[in-house]
Amino acid sequence: MKISDVIQKLEGRTPSILGEENYFKSAVLLPLVEIENKTHVLFEVRSIKLRTQPGDICFPGGRIDNEDKTPKHCAIRETSEELGIGETDIENVIPLDYVATDMGRMIYPYVGYIKHPEAIVPNEDEVGEVFTIPLDYLIQTVPEVYKVHFKVVPEDNFPFDLISGGENYEWQMRHINELFYKYEDRAVWGLTAKILNHFLTLIK
Repeated sequence: MKISDVIQKLEGRTPSILGEENYFKSAVLLPLVEIENKTHVLFEVRSIKLRTQPGDICFPGGRIDNEDKTPKHCAIRETSEELGIGETDIENVIPLDYVATDMGRMIYPYVGYIKHPEAIVPNEDEVGEVFTIPLDYLIQTVPEVYKVHFKVVPEDNFPFDLISGGENYEWQMRHINELFYKYEDRAVWGLTAKILNHFLTLIK
């Protein structure tokens, strides 16, 4: 292949995330509600009936399906289904930064306003309960930070003979910071805490 052919094939392309087509893609909504004239952030507690992460605190959301026109549409649809409200009850939906993880997940977070929180009727198959935390409290709170270290464990037939250093190769070990926001008897952590922290950073 000639250099001119290579350039012609690549010229004008728009870059994306390598391997994006293989990512598990989902969208979530960080819901804002008004309670007694004060802004609160609403959270869900995942139903104990669920196979994955039962009992965890999260935002409404889920996998982006083929019928979802956009990640934003998915976030609104999932919130409507999980909280038992109409899609028109969710307003001012604004994108936050999306999250791409090493575990092959891509999350598209949004923030939005739920007009009538008193109308919420959680879907019992997915949601154990909902609760809110005052936004002013979250803005003033410094989250606790704990490190999670990852260990590299190659499979038994890993071809050490093909890499410099062989079995003594010095893997670059890494860690992630897990954030914890505590409120009364609740602890918000994981990706939910990371998205919350990003949102709070934007509005401070």
